[in-house]
Amino acid sequence: MSDFVLLTCEHGGNRVPAEFKRLFQAHQDLLESHRGYDPGALELARLSARRLKAPLHFATVTRLLVELNRSSTHPALFSIVTKSLTSAERAVLVEKHYVPYRSRIEADVSKAVKRGRRVIHVSFHTFTPQMDGVVRNADVGLLYDSGRPGEAEFAGILKQSLANRRPGLTIRKNYPYLGKADGFTTSLRKKWGDSVYLGIELEVNQRWPLCDHREWRALQQAIAEAIAATIARLSRR
Repeated sequence: MSDFVLLTCEHGGNRVPAEFKRLFQAHQDLLESHRGYDPGALELARLSARRLKAPLHFATVTRLLVELNRSSTHPALFSIVTKSLTSAERAVLVEKHYVPYRSRIEADVSKAVKRGRRVIHVSFHTFTPQMDGVVRNADVGLLYDSGRPGEAEFAGILKQSLANRRPGLTIRKNYPYLGKADGFTTSLRKKWGDSVYLGIELEVNQRWPLCDHREWRALQQAIAEAIAATIARLSRR
């Protein structure tokens, strides 16, 4: 049976629901920054979904409201904006935004695994070119758990496939973050083994979506094609 390809984008927008707009009146700059969302991530995810003909789950509510890519007990689940809310108000955020999003994706994974299919999950993100005064030296990062052979193989093939299409690109594994750090893919790995679940976070330097549109579009096409080629190669084994 063929692999089940699932795409997600946890930080696709910086939308603030009407009932919480009061909280952000003094935080507009923060909301528009990389801390509010991942510029370009949803655009790339949508293009990839069309190319792969794969389902895409995405969120457009700002990560400053509740962080969908963190475990429910992580200190960064709530931002400096929403930490001021009461515990009851934060519980409403979790129930209304966090739980439904993650539950839908977990349900898709569970259904595919029960049908005997291996799930290939690609989560799309972008990262700020500079953090705390340090320039990030990469165009694309591939985050995965190096202790899971399936993910290591997928990341290796994807890196080479993308490099073949864009020879001048700087592509790094587990950069600018470690793939096994707290995140949605990490939580899913705890529920499903390497033989049935592969979780890859694909990170693109935000200088690309903020540069010339034609260059950004070309990179998106190359990434989508590289993912498709990687999946096709693995499926032949």
